[in-house]
Amino acid sequence: CAIQGISSVFLQHHNISNASTQFRSEIKINVFKLFSISASIAALPMVPGCLISGWLFERFGRRRAQFIVSALFLIGWILTATAYNLTFILSGRLFTGLCSGLMAPLGPVYVGETSEPKYRGFFLAAISLGMTFGIIFAHVVGTFTSWQWTAVICAVFPILSIVLLVFLPESPTWLISRGRIEEGVKIYNWLRGNNDEAKAELKAIIDRKLAAYASPVQTWRNKLLYLKSPELIKPLMIMNLFFATCQFTGTNAVTFYSIDILGKAVGKGIDQYLAMLIIDLLRLIASLAACVICKKYGRRNVFFLSSGLTVVSLIGLAMFLYLKPENMSWIPLFCLMFYICAITIGVDPIPWIMCGEIFPENVRGMGSGISTGVAFASLFVVVKTEPGMMKNLGEAFTFMIYATLTLFGVVILYFTLPETKGKSLHEIEDKLKSQNCNNSRRSVIAF
Repeated sequence: CAIQGISSVFLQHHNISNASTQFRSEIKINVFKLFSISASIAALPMVPGCLISGWLFERFGRRRAQFIVSALFLIGWILTATAYNLTFILSGRLFTGLCSGLMAPLGPVYVGETSEPKYRGFFLAAISLGMTFGIIFAHVVGTFTSWQWTAVICAVFPILSIVLLVFLPESPTWLISRGRIEEGVKIYNWLRGNNDEAKAELKAIIDRKLAAYASPVQTWRNKLLYLKSPELIKPLMIMNLFFATCQFTGTNAVTFYSIDILGKAVGKGIDQYLAMLIIDLLRLIASLAACVICKKYGRRNVFFLSSGLTVVSLIGLAMFLYLKPENMSWIPLFCLMFYICAITIGVDPIPWIMCGEIFPENVRGMGSGISTGVAFASLFVVVKTEPGMMKNLGEAFTFMIYATLTLFGVVILYFTLPETKGKSLHEIEDKLKSQNCNNSRRSVIAF
């Protein structure tokens, strides 16, 4: 997750003084296009990466898939570190973007399947904390080193990931689904213990596997046909809207173009890099708070409070950027800081938490892959259009558009988003099934 955060802001905040003459001349010629392309080029391959990831971790297992992706990340950073012109560095960025897409569904699914319901929110929120750490790391290191050395340092992270994965177990849910019941039970008991709640959940996992023996073999063709099933369509539509709404808050656009936005928001009265560091520290503190808050409170309450405060801060920022009162540059900075805190506490982590919870076990790879693919497709649209919107519409109208889109999505989610806190994955699946059955029954009666 830290690697994903580093990758997301890699080129925008790095020193190019040691780059080749050809590379520097290319950047001088294409400054505006460079920032737009370098920001969006990492997001573009994330979409197919997410879709491939669903197949990858269903075929090879959650743990082995993480080995594969970590190795590919290492190759991507080596490619970036050895790049000698703009084409090669963007190729490396394209490759690490693909790896970010491959990694995105893996974390939530693995954590969701291996953690206890009462701690699941905390551990899933820690995914966003890892990405926040990566963003801060990229900002700090990129200020003092060249992009080549930063890429070399980044290569350490996938190596550490590979080493740590040696000591981590495979997901017991995946093992049992593959018929390796004895091995899965052993790992499950090691992870969860033998209390009554754990025994009940383990029994439900095994019962579903035994019931699956009487069903047709689940090929990927059958799973594609499952896309027509309400059991998948409902959580998939919810998560697609959820991720799209969260991206259109502008959170990643602010991350990608933070220095440029700060320059326009606060002008010359405040040191932009100092302000960026303050915002990064606030993001880190808010991410730590999110881990505790998401463990203690329900997903819905946290998200709607966070999204409401996000809309307010976006509107406030838009108003002050439009009015531009003199000698008050601290006000838009305050709104931007408030926005970062509001969005980090709930809007950023909650979709990733629920992505690891809401999909049925037999199509969890496909569902999480598609929904995270939608997230990164939305990310690509946002970071690709943000520079043009800022230039042609102005900062005020850009932030007002983000506020409007966020509010629209939040209103729909208020009536559709389920609560998953404290429930086992099978309880969540059964609840969504029962809701679908009730809706179908009401439709028949109405007909």
